[in-house]
Amino acid sequence: MGDAITGRIKGIHHITMMAGDASDNNGFYTRTLGLRRIKKTVNFDAPEVYHLYFGDGTGTPGSVMTSFPFGGMPRGRRGTGEVTITEFAVPPGALDYWSERFAARGVAGLTEGMAFGAARLDFEGPDGEGLALVEADARGRVPWTGGDVPADKGILGFNGARMRLRDGAGAADLLGFMGYELAGQDGALTRYRVPGGNAADVIDIEVRPQDAPARQGAGSIHHIAFAVEDAEAHVAVRTALVDAGYEVTPVIDRDYFRAIYFRAPGGVLFEVATHDPGFARDEDPAELGTALKLPARYEPHRDRIEAGLDPIAD
Repeated sequence: MGDAITGRIKGIHHITMMAGDASDNNGFYTRTLGLRRIKKTVNFDAPEVYHLYFGDGTGTPGSVMTSFPFGGMPRGRRGTGEVTITEFAVPPGALDYWSERFAARGVAGLTEGMAFGAARLDFEGPDGEGLALVEADARGRVPWTGGDVPADKGILGFNGARMRLRDGAGAADLLGFMGYELAGQDGALTRYRVPGGNAADVIDIEVRPQDAPARQGAGSIHHIAFAVEDAEAHVAVRTALVDAGYEVTPVIDRDYFRAIYFRAPGGVLFEVATHDPGFARDEDPAELGTALKLPARYEPHRDRIEAGLDPIAD
């Protein structure tokens, strides 16, 4: 493990998916899952597309699911080289509540099970994205309670994520370099956990060499982002990755965090993102996610951009 990276990666920062209809995506993550929409902005590279952020009350790193709703985009095809399941944590004993809630709302793909000794409920989002609720200790986390989900049942943030790969050796080496440690085996799943991180500290690798590569589309995970605390740690991690031979982008200012990107062995797009400056940099904490926020370079074009975006049914 590179000394420059030791202890700097704190777990998952956010996970970003591609989606279809913006209102369907927004409604599912806010009204069905009970998350707070903490930011409504646009894709930095495609301002005609929303970028929506959902999480706990403040957008704590390790709680934030984001989406690029591309309208009529065809659904993706599950396969190797992608994050196949995003796992959210819920309090112990909460799954009966969620099973009944999902059944009443017609949520697809409901499957109860166990993995690594924890009860879980797998299901699908509106674009077929693979999701799961996993019973886990709160570890200091507090769910958003602005909706109709009781506080003792609410989503606490991420538990982790599952990657499906044709060969897991390269990704395992990378996770080790990033500070993750082997934490166990459960059937075809190998678990890695980063010590001393946030509560979204788990990555599972599922090796399926017989599967075809994934095809990205609505419901696909675009990238998974790992958290570092500040700009100094960010630069140190980037330097270590470059020195280790990974092709890493320059640091990019994403308004709410600084980001670097690189492709992990096996095909998954990794990001490393800073905790700061956070989602309250341009909105009062009480008003997060209510107004359309634009990157500075797009502000002169606000009227045209707003006219091209379909209204979101809140």
